[in-house]
Amino acid sequence: MEAILSRHSVRDFKPGEISMDTLKKLVHAGMSAPSAMHSAPGHFVVVTEREKLDGVAKIHPYANMSLQASAGILVCGEPGKEILKEFFDQNCAAIAENILIAVSDLGLGAVWVGLYPNKSHIENFRNYFQLPAHIVPFTWIPIGHLKSPAKPDNRLDSSRVHYNVW
Repeated sequence: MEAILSRHSVRDFKPGEISMDTLKKLVHAGMSAPSAMHSAPGHFVVVTEREKLDGVAKIHPYANMSLQASAGILVCGEPGKEILKEFFDQNCAAIAENILIAVSDLGLGAVWVGLYPNKSHIENFRNYFQLPAHIVPFTWIPIGHLKSPAKPDNRLDSSRVHYNVW
């Protein structure tokens, strides 16, 4: 619960390397996400090269935090693997959320940068990362070290909770 409740969007990072072992843990968390009929449509581009991270800021208007990030994960999906095609976005969103929670659990920071369903963002990332045509970039997650500790944000609003009926 602590990782979930302390998770927040981080757009300002301090310098520091993120180990390949940590990045593998984050991808493992993404691959452990639920998916409709266990279709597991996720693919991942793990980015650690400074030049590549900096370039992301040039292809997405809201990805400037990539200039400070130590790494990034491009979460992609393979619609052809989907058994129930209408759940593609939900399946990919679950993957991304698992990664974000794992980032929080590991004491790092990250933010969800939306790509899907914006056709321009999809094409920019597909071209920049040389993705095959059958792979759809879903979200970009820049990751870095926190400049200050996460402060839990109590978002519980009891007035929005209904039991049994509205």
